[in-house]
Amino acid sequence: MFFAVLSALLVINLLPLSNSMTLYTQQENNIRKTWLLLISFMLLIVAIGYVFSQAYHNSGILYVAIIFSLLFNFIGYWYSDKVALATARAVPVRSREENPYLWNMVENLAITAGLPMPRVYILPESQINAFATGRNPQNAAIAVTQGALDRLENEELEGVLAHEMSHIGNRDILVMTVAVVLAGAVAMASDMFLRASFFGGRRDDRENSGSGLLQIVGILLILLAPLFATMMQMAISRKREFLADATGALLTRYPEGLARALEKIGNDRQPLSSASDATAHLYISNPFKGKLGGLHKLFMTHPPLEERIKALRQLAI
Repeated sequence: MFFAVLSALLVINLLPLSNSMTLYTQQENNIRKTWLLLISFMLLIVAIGYVFSQAYHNSGILYVAIIFSLLFNFIGYWYSDKVALATARAVPVRSREENPYLWNMVENLAITAGLPMPRVYILPESQINAFATGRNPQNAAIAVTQGALDRLENEELEGVLAHEMSHIGNRDILVMTVAVVLAGAVAMASDMFLRASFFGGRRDDRENSGSGLLQIVGILLILLAPLFATMMQMAISRKREFLADATGALLTRYPEGLARALEKIGNDRQPLSSASDATAHLYISNPFKGKLGGLHKLFMTHPPLEERIKALRQLAI
């Protein structure tokens, strides 16, 4: 069962992405990925619950697993944007008067893109970075760090915001944001069942064999949880960044602005204290500065900045 779920996640990652991908095919692809992600998560949690219910001879555990999976699927679809913004400690900009510079720039880009005005947030961080979140364009938000506001020129900041606006238009934000909640839920479920296995070990002798099995399964789940979480994040293809770069350049008609912003981001060594493995894929660039060795590098959800900059400067607009 675990291998079946892992195979489903691999299918999500390997959904075809052709070089001729357009805005509309990207939107359809992201909607398919989101549903496959939700179904894979449910199958995984139910499979875990089934193993434990058999070991304990208690069908109630399976029912709990089903409720847990449905609950987190519900939260993942309807509230994952709020979870992502809260995790990033984002501060809302509620009106134009609070920050007319940022508000006007986002509003102008939304009008140009033909999208509703997203909610605007500022992250109290010195690193240059930004992300978009939400389940659809009508319920979207853009968050940008204070470092980006302070250290980017007008055209550079506009390029970054246009990139994030493109994620909203391309429907990237749905699968990107859902992955945040589901990846955390997998780790939470694994930890919960591992604790249950240790408590199970204190039962009487006639349950010792089941308890031993639970401990083994629990330990395996803890070891596999990071893999499942990573697979969920990798369901968000790196190609989405190239498409968002190109679409953002079309919005501003000035690819050099985003290219220069990415150069500054590449040279930025400021930490982003609110970033986590669960939310790293949301940002315009990997927030873990100087931590791209080992598994971070192997499972990067962002393409190298050098490749993105080169592609932007090859655009003729």
